[in-house]
Order: sequence, then structure tokens, then C-alpha cells
Amino acid sequence: MSGVKLYRLLSLLAVLLLATMAAAPFPQAPANPGCPPAGCPAPGEMVVARVDYGIRARLDALAPALDIWEVHAAEGWLLAQIPYSSVADLQAQGYTVAVDWEQTAALHQPNLPLAGQTQGIPSYPCYRTVEETYTALQTLATTYPGLVMLTDIGDSWDKVTAGGPAGYDILEITLTNGEIPGPKPVFFLMAEIHAREYVTAETATRLAEHLTANYGVDPDITWLLDYNEIHIVPMTNPDGRKFAEAGQSWRKNTDNDDGCASTYGTDLNRNHSFKWGGASINPCGETYQGPSAGSEPETQVIQNYVLGVLADRRGPGDTDPAPLDYEGLFITLHSYSQLVLWPWGWSYSDAPNHTQLQTLGRKLAFFNNYEPSQSFDLYTTTGTSDDWAYGELGVPAYTYEMGTTFFQNCTSFESTIYPVNRNSLLYAFKAARRPYMTPAGPEVLLPALSDASVATGDVVTLSASANDTRYQNSNGTEPTQAIAAARYSVDLPSWADGAVTFPMEASDGNFNATVEGITAVLDTTGWTLGRHTIFMESQDAAGNWGVPTAIFLDVILDADPRGQTVPSGQQAEYQVTVFNPGTISEAFTVAVTSNWEAQAPATVGPVAPGESASFTVTVTVPAGAHDGDQDALTLSVSTAPTEIMDASLVLTTTAAAAATPKIYLPVLLR
Repeated sequence: MSGVKLYRLLSLLAVLLLATMAAAPFPQAPANPGCPPAGCPAPGEMVVARVDYGIRARLDALAPALDIWEVHAAEGWLLAQIPYSSVADLQAQGYTVAVDWEQTAALHQPNLPLAGQTQGIPSYPCYRTVEETYTALQTLATTYPGLVMLTDIGDSWDKVTAGGPAGYDILEITLTNGEIPGPKPVFFLMAEIHAREYVTAETATRLAEHLTANYGVDPDITWLLDYNEIHIVPMTNPDGRKFAEAGQSWRKNTDNDDGCASTYGTDLNRNHSFKWGGASINPCGETYQGPSAGSEPETQVIQNYVLGVLADRRGPGDTDPAPLDYEGLFITLHSYSQLVLWPWGWSYSDAPNHTQLQTLGRKLAFFNNYEPSQSFDLYTTTGTSDDWAYGELGVPAYTYEMGTTFFQNCTSFESTIYPVNRNSLLYAFKAARRPYMTPAGPEVLLPALSDASVATGDVVTLSASANDTRYQNSNGTEPTQAIAAARYSVDLPSWADGAVTFPMEASDGNFNATVEGITAVLDTTGWTLGRHTIFMESQDAAGNWGVPTAIFLDVILDADPRGQTVPSGQQAEYQVTVFNPGTISEAFTVAVTSNWEAQAPATVGPVAPGESASFTVTVTVPAGAHDGDQDALTLSVSTAPTEIMDASLVLTTTAAAAATPKIYLPVLLR
């Protein structure tokens, strides 16, 4: 048995000895010395406290009953929100406890609007309220009807319970190109299961906005929405979120009929029906698991929806693995602690797909630079959404613990937390087709073309970098291999019916390093006018193909014919077509260079996005041209004034000899 496994087993045995103590509600306790000048809190008032636990077994004994904010395993202490009455009780059990009075004071400060603030959560204008978030989702559905579908998938606790606040619908937004039929791989993303975690709902909403705004602009986002679906629930716990918007450190939903009058509610991330039981049984506790598995309407809504969009491909046993070709991915966003976590949380044992879960976890953590870890390694949890998703279905399931506090300041969120996590989630979206396989393979980075817009028949050089090293190795080292191969396909990803792949070469002539330049030459002869997507993938020496990366190649210019033979003194006419693959109307400037007299319009358009326009170019063959004389006219078009698209082609006109006049001689009759 490894040292880690032995440590986990000893920890588990110690946890069993301490479980009864941890599950019981904390009793009333005498005042704690060292109170602030304003006086000691009331016994039931919440404080933020450091608890020195020492060994892992004592942490696991505390975890079911405490609202743990941070765990500092190397130093053996945690930070938690607890009732003030629990301080002395914990001390009596042998824990060293110190109240953080500064954080405690902040805990009880209401959110007040900033000067001039009219939108967003008071004091935090970068985070939209429940209502503002729902308005943003509706705007996306209205603005992008071909890409976005907004669905009411169920109701919150307040909405299904009479006699209290009105409550909310729980809204889900699906993003995919509806014109391309499925079935398609599904990436399910949920946020705000814990009400006070501001960054989560805003990240999910901004991701939806980023995807729609960049469809047709960013080649990777375009193919992702063409061939995949992303399902997003930004507000899993809207009732509790309204409490948190006022400044309360509210974690749970607002279920108030289980026997608690003040800090009521169920922790929705302890209420899922897989391995439920083992969290707090105290209805006032911050990790209260609810009266039964899946008891809360919000939990039922998520579970029912996920069961409808992701396949069940794992057996009933705890050690049954999901097949490696599982299609789909599940991520839930939380804050805080800068972690990427995967199952199991309920058991010290590795999940059946542990190696693959770890590989993808290290890949996801590369982008946000968070610590990748199995959930149990943080502390024991039961009834969580990611354990449920993996345990019930076999889908790879992850928890992101984003940022460094619940009420993250807007500067940190917008400058760092959102961008790095958006990039991580975009990789997750790429990996959703084969999440247990492709993360072990190399990424294709820095795709480039010698020309981004060309005329039909042009030859273009495609280049990129294949990289097998991009993992977060702060918690173990992910194996890497040399690049062994690379390939590209045009207009269809390699797995699509009808796709044809072509090899790419190592730029230095040999595939023998973990990072390689790759290249290929593309001949566009016979390609149609329009935007073409070039998909690239690379393979490592272990046989793992990585996720695709794409780049656009625009064929914007063609002519019919390209060459003519015309008698001297006459004109050749060429029908030329230009295409606009962009997202806005563009006018094209036209330039011709010819030794013979030539005419063409100075401008064409504006041409609407996705549309083409035709014009005529004429070349006059000089009257004195000899048979076989030629002129190679260079025709160039570019968008004005941006010049983001330009291409040129050659029209060849050949002079034909003038017809020989017929001579009629008289015929003499005899």
C-alpha cells in the first residue's frame, strides 16, 4: 500500500472515531476572550475564525459541521464561518481557535451602492443581479435566435412554496448552431449553487456572451458551436442569491421549514442523491444536507435536466469505470480557493476513471493556474453535484473554486479571474467530445497562414505549433511525450462523416520533441468562393490525438474564365466575383495592372456579409498584336479602408492572328 493510501486509510479510521462529535450541533459556549472594543458578539452571531486542526483526521471530523472557507493543509489550519457560541466548544475539544475580527466585521457589513451606481449588486457593479442576469439571457436569445435557446427548466424553493417570496424560475441557456443537426457533444455548466459566490454566475453569463459575440469571428468558437452544444445554468440558487446581494454571507437555499428559524436553508451541494448523507444534520448548519437525498427543488431541477442531456454510461458499482469514449462534460463553478477538483469527494479511494480525470483536471488548471486535486484531498464531502454527475452517469465532472474571496472585488474579477477561467472553460468545451482521451494529447497552438484571404487556385502555407507540455503540475507531474504526427482537414473536423485528413510535416524535418513546429502546403484549386475552416490536430508518441484547433481561410476572388484568345483589335471580357466572408458589409477596391488597355470598376459593393458581387474586366488586344502575343493582367481586390481582406489573380489574354482574307479569281470558260 502506498504512503498516500495508508495515510488516507488511517485518516478515515480516525474520522469514524470523531464522526459523532462532528455531526452534532455545537452547544452554547461561554464568551471568548479578546473581543473587539464594541463588545463580544451574541452567542448565535456568526464570526470568521481560524481553527488549528493539526492532522487530517481532525479536519475530516470538522468538515461535515463547519462552513469551511479555506484549508491550509501544510500548516494544519482552516478558516471557517461559525456561530460565536462554537468557539469555546471547539476549544474544549482541543482545537486552537482564533476569531478574525476584521473579517468578522466585514461579514456583517451591508452592501451599499457606490456613488452613481445604478446597476449590478450594490458595491459590486461588475456582478449582475438575478433580474439583470435573466434579462441578459433573454437578450442573447432574442439577438441570436439561430444560436441560443433559453429554457425555463424548473422553479426555486420560494416559487414552489406558498406564503413567502415569489421566488424564481431556474433558467438554462443552450448555445449551438441550430442549422447543423445533432446529436452533438454536450458541455453542461452550472453556477451559483452557493448564493454568496458572486464570480460564478457572472462568469457563466459572460461566457455565453463571449461565445455568441465571437461566433463567425473566432474560428475555434465557430466550430465549437457548429459541432457541440453548451448548456449553461447561471443561477442555480436564485432565492439565496437575493439574500447574498444585500451583503449576507448566505450559502444555502431558502428552505425554512426544516426546524431552523434564522440560518435556515439546505446546502444544495450536500443534497444531491448520490452518496447523500454524512454532511450536517443540523438545519441551522451551513452544510445542512436536507431532510432527504435530493429533497430540494433546485437539486431536482439540475438532476432531472442533466439526466436528459448527458448519457448514463457507468455501471452501478463504485468501482465501475465509464468508457474512455464517453461524450460530454460537467463543470460546476464555485468560489473560492483557486482549485480544480474532481471526484471522489465522498471517498479516499480513487474514482474508477481517476487517471483520465486527473489528466483533464491538470489540463484545465493549466489555464487558470489553480491547484488540481481530487476533492477528497481537500476534505471529505457528500451529496455534491460533481460526485453525483460522475457517480450516476460516468461523465467527467469538475468543481472550479474561483478566486480568493466570496465577494470578490471587481478589479480582480475582470482583470484576472474571469479571463483565465474563461480560457479554461473554452478548453473544456473543446474537450467535451472525448474528455477522457484528448486531454492526454498535444494541443495545436499559434495557427497561421501565409495568406488569410486568397483567390481560387492560390497555394497557401499552413503552420502551427504542436505542444504536449501544457499541464498544471503543482500536484504531481503529468506524463508528456514527443510529438509523433499532425494532420489537417478542410471544412469538416476529422471525425465528421465525409471528412478527409491530410498529413502535416515537422517544420525541422523530424518529429522528436514535446513541442514541434508543424506545416503543410494547401492548394486551393477547385475550392469554392467563401470562408473555409482548416482543422488541425496533433498526436503524441503514445498515440493520443489532442483537441482540434481551427483557422479561417477565405477564398474571396475568382474569375471565369482565367484566360482568353481574342483577335487583335477586339476585347476580352472576364466575369469576376468577389465574396465577403466577414461579419459586416465591406466595399472592395479594384486595381488592375496590364500592358494592354484594360478597364475595371474602381470599387465594388458594399457587399453584405456572406454575399458575393460580380463585375466585368475588359482587356483590348492591340490592333497590331501578332498571333500568340500575350498580356498577363494582374487583378487585385482589397477591402477599403480596412484592407483586412485582399487577394489577386492573373488573367491571361492571348492575341489571335487576324483572319486571312479570301481572294476570288475569275474562271475562264472555254
